[in-house]
Parts: sequence; C-alpha cells; structure tokens
Amino acid sequence: MKLTVLGYYGGYPQNGVGTSSYLVQSNQFNLLIDCGSGALLSLEKVLDPLQLNAVVLSHYHHDHTADIGVLQYYWQLHPQNRAQDLLPIYGHTQDPLNFGALNWPNSTIGKPYSEDKELVLGPFEISFLETQHPVPAFAMRITERETGKVLVFTADTNYFNKMVEFSKNSDLLLTDTNFFDDKQGKKWHLTAGESGTLAKLAGAKNLLLTHLPQNGDLEELTRQAQQSAGDLIPVQHAELRKGYQI
Repeated sequence: MKLTVLGYYGGYPQNGVGTSSYLVQSNQFNLLIDCGSGALLSLEKVLDPLQLNAVVLSHYHHDHTADIGVLQYYWQLHPQNRAQDLLPIYGHTQDPLNFGALNWPNSTIGKPYSEDKELVLGPFEISFLETQHPVPAFAMRITERETGKVLVFTADTNYFNKMVEFSKNSDLLLTDTNFFDDKQGKKWHLTAGESGTLAKLAGAKNLLLTHLPQNGDLEELTRQAQQSAGDLIPVQHAELRKGYQI
C-alpha cells in the first residue's frame, strides 16, 4: 500500500500546507483518512476526488474535517464519472450532530465505525482504538490483506499504554507529534520523545511524524523522536504530497 500525505499541520494551515489528511491506496482502492483544511486542493494534485472510494475520520475537530463540506459539494456538483454513486464517510457515533452531517444529498453517506468491530474496506481491514483526547477520537490500524502490511495512525492523543499494543509490529507508525520534548503542562498530543518511545516499545519498523507544530525546527523535532526511538527505527517528519510505500 501507499501513503500520501495531503496535509500535516495541527490546528491550522500555514504557508500553503494544510492540516491532517492522508491518502492510502492499494489495488486501485483510494481511501482518505481525515480531511483537514486544504485537503481537497492537495488531493486534486494527486487524484481526481471523484475516484475516492471511502473516507474515514478519526474525530470531528476542524483540523481533521474542515474540507468535508467542500468535498461533499464537489461530489454533488459532479454527478458524472464518480467511482460510485455515493461516497461513504465513516465516523464514530459518539457525536450525533457531526456524524449526521456526513450525509449530503446525492453525494455522501455517513457510515458508523466502532472500537469493537473491524471495518473491511476494499483491500483493507481497519481496527480502532479510542484515544485520550478532549473529544472522542480513534486511532486506526490499517492492514493490507494481500501483503499483511500494517499502517497505524495514532490520531490525536496523549501517550497511554494501550497504544503500544495497538501499534505492535506496524510497518509504518504515523504519530500525532504536535510538541517538542520541552512541552510543559497538560498535553492532548504526543511529544517527539513520546512518539519515539511508542515506536520503540511497539517494535514499529518505521516512524513518520505528523500533526506537526507551525513553530520550531522540524529537523530538531525529528532528532528528538529519533533519540527516543533508537538507531534501528528510521524516523522522518511528514512532507507535503510525499508518497511512502509500505
């Protein structure tokens, strides 16, 4: 499978780079994970948005869902040449108002997922883990059935032990790394060091940092994560529209 980063900032876009959104592809199946600010513009540069097969949202904070509305309009105003009649958008049901908004006439349909049931989408099997965040949010473990390759996306979260087992032996671990190691006070996102520690304890093969801060040196952020991960796990920070083969 292939991962393409469509946006990697947390909170808000900056300098032409949007917030969290990721395209995961395998066997001509196109899965969008989160749809933050700027996602549609970025997606258009790598894929016709009408060729999406499904969208899965980790949670409903705006930096992960800001472009859902315009994606719905795009599908509504382009009734021809779609991959299917309606685009399914998967979300959790703990927020009925936001879940209900995933339905849009003649374009998208909201579909539920839950922590206790695996979701099968095309070539992928996806399991979920509720994270530690101010609103309900869910990490995803995406397995490509044909190869057994595993992508784990932590979504927005504080560090907690269940995430280690959930991320076990992942081929690529994509972590919410919004803070440098000197972050003080309450945290609802991982520090660079925590991302590295998670990768090391989980035995991840590769670590990719995302949901990045707008301020500070991203190479230093990566260095801090690498120090905690150890020398055996390659660590990178996300780059706009860069593809990663898994």
